Amino acid sequence: MTRVPDLGPRGEGWVLVQLVLLCGIALAGLAGLPGAGWSGAIRIAEVGLGGLAIGSGALLVLGGVIALGRSLSPLPTPTEANRLVESGVYRYMRHPVYTGIVLVSLGWGLVAGSLLAIVLALLLLGWFDLKARREEAWLAARHPDYAAYRTRTRKFLPFLY
Repeated sequence: MTRVPDLGPRGEGWVLVQLVLLCGIALAGLAGLPGAGWSGAIRIAEVGLGGLAIGSGALLVLGGVIALGRSLSPLPTPTEANRLVESGVYRYMRHPVYTGIVLVSLGWGLVAGSLLAIVLALLLLGWFDLKARREEAWLAARHPDYAAYRTRTRKFLPFLY
Protein backbone atom coordinates (compact mmCIF):
# COMPACT_ATOMS: atom_id res chain seq x y z
CA MET A 1 0.00 0.00 0.00
CA THR A 2 2.95 2.35 0.64
CA ARG A 3 6.61 2.33 -0.30
CA VAL A 4 7.57 3.81 3.05
CA PRO A 5 9.44 1.13 5.05
CA ASP A 6 8.19 -0.35 8.33
CA LEU A 7 11.47 0.32 10.22
CA GLY A 8 10.72 -2.49 12.65
CA PRO A 9 7.78 -4.79 13.24
CA ARG A 10 5.84 -2.02 15.00
CA GLY A 11 7.71 0.93 13.49
CA GLU A 12 10.23 1.34 16.29
CA GLY A 13 12.79 2.95 13.97
CA TRP A 14 10.39 5.80 13.23
CA VAL A 15 10.23 6.67 16.92
CA LEU A 16 13.99 6.34 17.40
CA VAL A 17 14.81 8.86 14.65
CA GLN A 18 12.02 11.12 15.94
CA LEU A 19 13.63 11.11 19.41
CA VAL A 20 17.06 11.88 17.97
CA LEU A 21 15.63 14.85 16.06
CA LEU A 22 13.78 16.12 19.14
CA CYS A 23 16.95 15.89 21.25
CA GLY A 24 18.85 17.73 18.52
CA ILE A 25 16.21 20.49 18.48
CA ALA A 26 16.34 20.83 22.27
CA LEU A 27 20.14 20.96 22.37
CA ALA A 28 20.40 23.32 19.38
CA GLY A 29 17.97 25.66 21.11
CA LEU A 30 19.95 25.58 24.34
CA ALA A 31 23.13 26.32 22.42
CA GLY A 32 21.40 29.26 20.70
CA LEU A 33 20.05 30.94 23.84
CA PRO A 34 22.99 33.03 25.12
CA GLY A 35 23.26 35.49 22.19
CA ALA A 36 19.78 34.77 20.80
CA GLY A 37 20.52 36.44 17.46
CA TRP A 38 18.37 39.51 16.83
CA SER A 39 17.71 42.38 19.21
CA GLY A 40 15.06 45.03 19.75
CA ALA A 41 11.68 44.78 18.04
CA ILE A 42 12.74 41.87 15.84
CA ARG A 43 13.75 39.85 18.90
CA ILE A 44 10.46 40.68 20.65
CA ALA A 45 8.52 39.56 17.56
CA GLU A 46 10.65 36.41 17.30
CA VAL A 47 9.99 35.49 20.94
CA GLY A 48 6.30 36.39 20.66
CA LEU A 49 5.81 34.31 17.52
CA GLY A 50 7.80 31.46 19.07
CA GLY A 51 5.70 31.59 22.23
CA LEU A 52 2.51 31.55 20.16
CA ALA A 53 3.78 28.51 18.22
CA ILE A 54 4.71 26.71 21.45
CA GLY A 55 1.32 27.43 23.04
CA SER A 56 -0.65 26.46 19.93
CA GLY A 57 1.41 23.32 19.44
CA ALA A 58 0.98 22.28 23.07
CA LEU A 59 -2.81 22.69 22.76
CA LEU A 60 -2.83 20.54 19.60
CA VAL A 61 -0.79 17.83 21.30
CA LEU A 62 -3.07 17.91 24.35
CA GLY A 63 -6.22 17.81 22.21
CA GLY A 64 -4.85 14.91 20.19
CA VAL A 65 -3.78 12.94 23.25
CA ILE A 66 -7.16 13.42 24.94
CA ALA A 67 -9.09 12.45 21.80
CA LEU A 68 -7.00 9.32 21.23
CA GLY A 69 -7.31 8.04 24.78
CA ARG A 70 -6.27 4.36 24.91
CA SER A 71 -5.42 4.41 21.20
CA LEU A 72 -2.40 6.65 21.90
CA SER A 73 1.00 5.18 21.04
CA PRO A 74 4.30 6.66 19.88
CA LEU A 75 4.58 3.72 17.47
CA PRO A 76 2.95 4.05 14.06
CA THR A 77 1.25 0.65 14.33
CA PRO A 78 -2.28 0.69 15.74
CA THR A 79 -2.58 -0.56 19.33
CA GLU A 80 -4.90 -3.42 20.32
CA ALA A 81 -7.30 -0.84 21.76
CA ASN A 82 -7.13 1.25 18.59
CA ARG A 83 -10.27 2.84 17.27
CA LEU A 84 -10.63 5.32 14.44
CA VAL A 85 -10.95 8.76 16.03
CA GLU A 86 -12.70 11.38 13.89
CA SER A 87 -13.87 13.75 16.62
CA GLY A 88 -12.28 16.62 18.51
CA VAL A 89 -9.19 17.99 16.80
CA TYR A 90 -9.16 14.89 14.55
CA ARG A 91 -12.18 16.34 12.83
CA TYR A 92 -9.88 18.97 11.30
CA MET A 93 -6.58 17.12 10.83
CA ARG A 94 -5.41 13.52 10.81
CA HIS A 95 -2.19 14.07 12.77
CA PRO A 96 -2.63 16.89 15.32
CA VAL A 97 -0.01 15.46 17.68
CA TYR A 98 2.65 15.54 14.95
CA THR A 99 1.58 19.05 13.93
CA GLY A 100 1.71 20.17 17.55
CA ILE A 101 5.17 18.74 18.14
CA VAL A 102 6.48 20.49 15.03
CA LEU A 103 4.91 23.80 16.14
CA VAL A 104 6.48 23.49 19.60
CA SER A 105 9.83 22.66 17.97
CA LEU A 106 9.66 25.63 15.59
CA GLY A 107 8.59 27.88 18.48
CA TRP A 108 11.50 26.67 20.57
CA GLY A 109 13.88 27.49 17.73
CA LEU A 110 12.44 31.02 17.49
CA VAL A 111 12.47 31.67 21.24
CA ALA A 112 16.02 30.32 21.49
CA GLY A 113 17.14 32.24 18.42
CA SER A 114 18.56 29.05 16.93
CA LEU A 115 18.55 28.63 13.16
CA LEU A 116 19.80 25.06 13.63
CA ALA A 117 16.81 24.21 15.85
CA ILE A 118 14.46 25.64 13.21
CA VAL A 119 16.13 23.63 10.44
CA LEU A 120 15.91 20.47 12.57
CA ALA A 121 12.22 21.22 13.25
CA LEU A 122 11.63 21.39 9.49
CA LEU A 123 13.45 18.07 9.11
CA LEU A 124 11.17 16.70 11.83
CA LEU A 125 8.16 17.84 9.79
CA GLY A 126 9.49 15.87 6.82
CA TRP A 127 10.09 12.86 9.06
CA PHE A 128 6.55 13.06 10.45
CA ASP A 129 5.18 13.27 6.91
CA LEU A 130 6.88 9.98 6.07
CA LYS A 131 5.92 8.41 9.41
CA ALA A 132 2.30 9.45 8.84
CA ARG A 133 2.31 7.70 5.45
CA ARG A 134 3.49 4.48 7.08
CA GLU A 135 1.00 4.86 9.93
CA GLU A 136 -1.87 5.56 7.56
CA ALA A 137 -1.16 2.41 5.57
CA TRP A 138 -1.47 0.38 8.79
CA LEU A 139 -4.60 2.30 9.82
CA ALA A 140 -6.22 1.75 6.42
CA ALA A 141 -5.55 -1.98 6.70
CA ARG A 142 -7.22 -2.04 10.11
CA HIS A 143 -10.12 0.38 9.51
CA PRO A 144 -12.09 0.01 6.24
CA ASP A 145 -13.55 3.52 6.67
CA TYR A 146 -10.10 5.17 6.98
CA ALA A 147 -9.95 5.92 3.24
CA ALA A 148 -13.09 8.07 3.45
CA TYR A 149 -11.71 9.87 6.53
CA ARG A 150 -8.41 10.50 4.73
CA THR A 151 -10.27 11.95 1.73
CA ARG A 152 -12.23 14.52 3.75
CA THR A 153 -9.63 15.44 6.40
CA ARG A 154 -6.26 17.13 5.81
CA LYS A 155 -3.07 15.58 7.14
CA PHE A 156 -1.41 18.40 9.11
CA LEU A 157 -3.07 21.76 8.40
CA PRO A 158 -6.84 22.21 8.07
CA PHE A 159 -7.86 23.37 4.57
CA LEU A 160 -4.21 23.31 3.36
CA TYR A 161 -2.27 20.04 3.80
